[in-house]
Amino acid sequence: MTPFLELTGVDIAYPPRKVIREASLTLHCAGIGCLLGASGCGKTTLLRAIAGFEPVQHGSIQLEGVELSRPGWTLPPEQRRIGLMFQDLALFPHLTIADNVAFGLRGWKRSERQARVSDLLRLVGLADLAKRYPHQLSGGQQQRVALARALAPRPRLLLLDEPFSSLDVTLREDLAREVRSILLREGTGGLLVSHDQFEAFVFADEIGVLDEGRLRQWDTAYNLYHRPADRFVADFIGQGVLLADQVNDQGRVQTELGEVDGQPPAGCTAGDDVEILVRPDDVLHDDASPLQVEVAERAFRGAEFLYTLKLPSGARLLCLAPSHHNHPPGRRIGIRLDIDHWVMFRRNRAVTCVE
Repeated sequence: MTPFLELTGVDIAYPPRKVIREASLTLHCAGIGCLLGASGCGKTTLLRAIAGFEPVQHGSIQLEGVELSRPGWTLPPEQRRIGLMFQDLALFPHLTIADNVAFGLRGWKRSERQARVSDLLRLVGLADLAKRYPHQLSGGQQQRVALARALAPRPRLLLLDEPFSSLDVTLREDLAREVRSILLREGTGGLLVSHDQFEAFVFADEIGVLDEGRLRQWDTAYNLYHRPADRFVADFIGQGVLLADQVNDQGRVQTELGEVDGQPPAGCTAGDDVEILVRPDDVLHDDASPLQVEVAERAFRGAEFLYTLKLPSGARLLCLAPSHHNHPPGRRIGIRLDIDHWVMFRRNRAVTCVE
């Protein structure tokens, strides 16, 4: 099967600084992906290269088997059949909603243009607002107008550069879910740039985690969470804590929480230092457990408390517990580990053991 979008060993530089290093990813079947990372990690630069606004110094970019970029050559952006939706929506304030959506349809017959605009406004739920102006709409509605305008010329791929970041968290995730549904209905691939992992989880089938220009892992949200490729991904995704432990004389990992069930990383011997990834849902509150730890902090989350627990060594651990278990800071409570996916790292080295 020919990949829908494929990046192979892409380097991008603003001399003398290399911004993207050897980025490779594959998005299949007009799928929906996300480039996730902190500010300055290079995700927008990579998106701009896919759009045709940045040249590549090494590697190639292909869409549906057609080469878009290689060193020394770039297909012009207007020939790529790629749509763009930015954080700055850039709606024209003097044009109606319908005219904003129709702006990219120059050259279409009038009847075809009107039909396409009507279809898209129905698709994004704004059919009754066609004659209004952008300032008369809410932020979420303006986002839908920008989406309809970007989809109007029927691009094969839509690039979204943090378009929801100005919205509150709940609306952001709701709109990301809605945009995903619209893209699927249109049969258009999507690639989102975001710094918000929960937005990425809602929106994308596959997610790439970037760090200082390197694509650390391109994978499903499930695998990023449960099978991180390296220590950076493990630390970046979720609310995990990396606990320092050691391999004992029996070749098992001994922690201050007891001996664990997971196997140490390959090649480890007695006395080697390792780290175990422990997430809040791996730690169960159990009053009957002999393992007692101190509550350092608690955060009420409605149905749950997020407890920060202080271990004897001073290390901190997170635990999610039903909110009817209400324990103040300073109290000692019983806990036990219940980890399905053991993720271990050699200290300061790459991951070598999952499960």
